[in-house]
Amino acid sequence: MEDNNPTQVHITDIKMPFWSMVIFMVKASIASIPAFIIISIIGTIVFSVIGGFGRF
Repeated sequence: MEDNNPTQVHITDIKMPFWSMVIFMVKASIASIPAFIIISIIGTIVFSVIGGFGRF
């Protein structure tokens, strides 16, 4: 039998040691550096193209 009624789940707590969370946050911040570089390059190209059209 299939139960088509959705079940609601509420998470009340996540038990994670402090230093594990610190290491996770450091890894996440290091992983965001290449993403920032890629977004900066794309933004530079887009604004250069838009600025180039303004000279005509």
